[in-house]
Amino acid sequence: MILYGLTGFGVGHAVASTGEDSFDERAALEISELSVGQSISRYGFQGTDNTVVQLSDFSDKPLVISLIYTGCSDVCPMVSEALANAVDTATETFGVNAFNVVTIGFDSKNDTPSRMQSYASSHGIDVANWHFLSGSAAVIERLADDIGFVFTPSAQGFDHMTRTSVIDGDGIIYRHIYGESFDPPQLVEPLKDIIFGRTANVSSIDGIINQIRLFCTLYDPASGRYRFDYSIFISAIAAFMTMGGTGFILVRALIARRSEWQARRRTHF
Repeated sequence: MILYGLTGFGVGHAVASTGEDSFDERAALEISELSVGQSISRYGFQGTDNTVVQLSDFSDKPLVISLIYTGCSDVCPMVSEALANAVDTATETFGVNAFNVVTIGFDSKNDTPSRMQSYASSHGIDVANWHFLSGSAAVIERLADDIGFVFTPSAQGFDHMTRTSVIDGDGIIYRHIYGESFDPPQLVEPLKDIIFGRTANVSSIDGIINQIRLFCTLYDPASGRYRFDYSIFISAIAAFMTMGGTGFILVRALIARRSEWQARRRTHF
């Protein structure tokens, strides 16, 4: 079943559970949130074609990490399907080369490259920048520790948080997205922050352009897509020009009044 709750962190979340009491939901969320801002190490995995894939291969771009296990018949597939929908929107917004996605099987004993390939195929996921990876138990444990992902074996498989992580181009954990189902903006917004740079230097032309893209790329709930809305930028320019024009008029009026006052003073003396 899925255990839902609210925590002191103010986020809704879900935990995949067999119904046993061994999984501490609140502690798992605390561990998860404490990992935000931490860096992940350079681990090696196996791709579905048995080639070695290093996480460092995805550096310099945002990386979306989803941990699942292929033996899961309900929650993990729901996470992957929600992620596929969000990735589709993100790809349409930023382009296929702007970010990467990896789905990693954390059941190291059973999540072999062939099982990961079968999992991807059964859910219709065939995206150029999305990779399905397998790893050794030691690597999985170290990665899980890095990103604050808690999972425990259970009679029916594993108890674990249903979570998707966004990593920036420097390998720093930027945000976790909780729940087996989420709307595209929950993924696209943190990607937008990283790609366009919410704290970017605006002293360069590229920085200014990215800031415009950041604030003018908006989600349209009606279409379920993002669009670039020039009207915000135009409205801002118009408001700035209006304020500038008003200020110019006020300054001219003050100068004229001062000149008139000085002329009267000279006449008086």
